[in-house]
Amino acid sequence: MVHAFIVHTLRCCGRSGDEAPPCRVLYSRVFSPERPEGGGGGRDPEKDRLAQKERILAVARQVDSSCKLHLQAVGRPSWEPLALPPEDPAPLQDAPSGAFRLPPGDPFPVAEGELTVLWLGVHSVAFALVCGPQENLLLAEGTLRSVARSLLDHLRLLGSGSDVLLKAERTEVVLGRFLPHGQLLFLNDQFVAGMEREVAAALGK
Repeated sequence: MVHAFIVHTLRCCGRSGDEAPPCRVLYSRVFSPERPEGGGGGRDPEKDRLAQKERILAVARQVDSSCKLHLQAVGRPSWEPLALPPEDPAPLQDAPSGAFRLPPGDPFPVAEGELTVLWLGVHSVAFALVCGPQENLLLAEGTLRSVARSLLDHLRLLGSGSDVLLKAERTEVVLGRFLPHGQLLFLNDQFVAGMEREVAAALGK
């Protein structure tokens, strides 16, 4: 199953000439349970929450670095102005994307072994899926693009990405349709169109 889904800002895609702000996680959801670090009982929920937050941020930083390297490799500038108004369709077909592997247990203490991170960068926002070792990565990539397209449409992330912090329940609606409980669905164009209608109805659009 999918271990986690993350939305975060990209340092590599800030404004030209400006000092890039720190990479910022806008939304994250961990689907699969993690094994306790250090073993045994006496776990501190607050300590666990902070540790998970650090793990998510560590992945976001790796995505940011991967995006910057990708842009450099294809000869594109490492910054992209937000030239499109939020009501325009997101240019997902030309968006930088990639994948990298996480060593077993680093940064997520999960029992299933090596994880793969698939990422998609759209201007100053990145979307990432952390997938288990047995997942179909082509299916995961299609799901990531569908989720990103729906979130960009319904949350207007390109207009004001921080709004996602205030719209977690709307993000949950999208994930509940396209990625229920972290399970990948086989999506075709007709199915995706139906999902979009369901999301629009649920969000009152």
